[in-house]
Amino acid sequence: MTGTDLWTMAVIVGLACITVLTRCFFFILDRAWTLPGWADRALHYAPVAALAGVIAPEVVMAGGQLVGTWQDARLFAAPVGALLYFWRRSVLLTIAGGMAVYLPLHLVLGW
Repeated sequence: MTGTDLWTMAVIVGLACITVLTRCFFFILDRAWTLPGWADRALHYAPVAALAGVIAPEVVMAGGQLVGTWQDARLFAAPVGALLYFWRRSVLLTIAGGMAVYLPLHLVLGW
């Protein structure tokens, strides 16, 4: 196995410098820096968008394909969990309610 060439080392050092600079950017500034109002409002939606991006494909897709039948327990458990959350704002109730719908449909009926 040959040694690391100069180009690879230059890329590694360059990426390390860029990483340190971007992570320390706010410490280097001499005055306080705030986001513009529109960016601050947009960041409030980031967690919801990320959660939807993870949950939605898991609910409506199976094996990389859209669920082709209504006999899928996830299609019933997800709305029940969402409704319970909006009703009581309890994560524990959301999980328990969703699983209370999912498990019988999946284990008993085989959906």
